[in-house]
Amino acid sequence: MKRRNFLSTAATAGFATALFPNCNFMSNPKEKELKISLAQWSLHKSIFGGQLAPMDFSQKTKSLGINGVEYVSSFYSHHSDLLEKFSMNELANELLKRSNDHGIENVLIMIDAQGELSNSDSEKRLEAIENHKKWIDFAKQLGCGTLRLNLYGESDLEKWTENSVESLSTLSNHDKSINITVENHGGFSSNGKYLSNVMNQVNLDNCGTLPDFGNFCITGSPVGVCSEWYDKYLGVEELMEHAHAVSAKSYDFDEQGNETTIDYKRMMDIVKNAGYKGYVGIEYEGNRMSEDEGILATKNLLEKLI
Repeated sequence: MKRRNFLSTAATAGFATALFPNCNFMSNPKEKELKISLAQWSLHKSIFGGQLAPMDFSQKTKSLGINGVEYVSSFYSHHSDLLEKFSMNELANELLKRSNDHGIENVLIMIDAQGELSNSDSEKRLEAIENHKKWIDFAKQLGCGTLRLNLYGESDLEKWTENSVESLSTLSNHDKSINITVENHGGFSSNGKYLSNVMNQVNLDNCGTLPDFGNFCITGSPVGVCSEWYDKYLGVEELMEHAHAVSAKSYDFDEQGNETTIDYKRMMDIVKNAGYKGYVGIEYEGNRMSEDEGILATKNLLEKLI
């Protein structure tokens, strides 16, 4: 705004404020810079149990008062026959239609079981890269700006790093309009320093991380027996520098609505202090509450903190 116009606007606003002291005429409230989406994995019990069809994810999300979705690829491939009934193009178009019908934004898609991108066997790694390229194209057609993948397949840190950098560089250059992100999802990827080092070596704007509040079990299972944990607060802080998405993992809540295993205020302060702007995806994995109850409890807590 030019200085003359600013002064004129300020003078007018000052006069109006004198007449109407309870109104803020100078402010132009923006939407919150952080928004809430729903990870489809939060509903995996309903999907596996046949109570919810994967194709109805957008409708279900809308019924919970959430306007963004994060798909899980395996619900449409390995855990269903949908890709036998539809081509990938047809499936993307149908999901896009349904999300549009319900006013839902397609935020990202999580890719699983498409091969090991960190495997030192070059043939297996190249096969995995080609498999993931198909899902990058699918994500673009679906309107998802971000794709999440995993870095598995190698037990030697140096080789894992080298192979991961190579695969991520190739996939990030496949379509630079799509963000390629890695979640801390076990093994070396759940070490914040190791995964951040991979990102620094790739050094591409559309390649980054998806910090998950809970997945910092290096050896074992975060929901079972874990023999080696990485500090989750340190890990999220290290990964936020490269974050293109954030996963708000939750397991259980107390009577005051606080998550009992994760200090959500501390986590969200880390997210906000990193300057992150975008969606925070609910990923409820608890057992005591129903899926709907857990999702809504996470949503209510996030709304207080963003």
